Amino acid sequence: MRNLRVSVLIVMLGLTVCGCKKEEEGAEMTKTTEEKMRKETVMGIAIQWLGHASFRICYEDTVIYIDPWKLKESAGDATLVLVSHSHYDHYSQEDIAKVSGPDTKLIASADVIAKAKAGEAIMPGLIVELEGVRVIGVAAYNPDKQFHPKGNNWAGFIIEIGSKRIYYAGDTDLTEEMKALKDIDVALLPVGGTYTMNAKEAAEATEHIKPKLAVPYHWGDIVGGQSDAEQFAKSAACEVKVLEAGESVSF
Repeated sequence: MRNLRVSVLIVMLGLTVCGCKKEEEGAEMTKTTEEKMRKETVMGIAIQWLGHASFRICYEDTVIYIDPWKLKESAGDATLVLVSHSHYDHYSQEDIAKVSGPDTKLIASADVIAKAKAGEAIMPGLIVELEGVRVIGVAAYNPDKQFHPKGNNWAGFIIEIGSKRIYYAGDTDLTEEMKALKDIDVALLPVGGTYTMNAKEAAEATEHIKPKLAVPYHWGDIVGGQSDAEQFAKSAACEVKVLEAGESVSF
């Protein structure tokens, strides 16, 4: 009888230990799930201004560079490189090489693709889809200037990623095509004038596009200064974030 009691006690202890282990494992799994959900909740899209007309967009494992130029580092982390047109301050083979790895995709205007001898061409109205990213070409041109003729089919981009729509205007003035854009979460707009819209025209663009957030570019190099970016921020019909080169905004 005594041996039986000992055996029963041992079994009960074993069940208790197993129960504790299962509870601990369950708690650990719950904790891991909660941490993952919390991480997914706070994880958003980060847009980094690299200076002039260059941007880096990050979402989860996707890294997109737009018109990389004068980059200080060779990150080699690009999933995708977008190039709007072949002017030297937008198409730089040296800087594309700095950000590219063996699996990096290039989507660019037809003249860039011809020079690079690689990648996929995009033009206004064309849609290119990659895993997790959708890129829509938008006309980018000067209606009354010779710098960016409409006939060149140079492009800005709507980038659909992480359920958001980011509009990068390219080198352009305010056009009817831009005015017609809808459902834009973030608008990246040139404000330097001369070759593109100036601050006043870019502010007018926000009245048509109605983005939730706008970020000015094409200032601080070649043409345009911080005063242009600040004037745009004061006049725009939406929230504006004026970034310093290398600074990011997340949403």
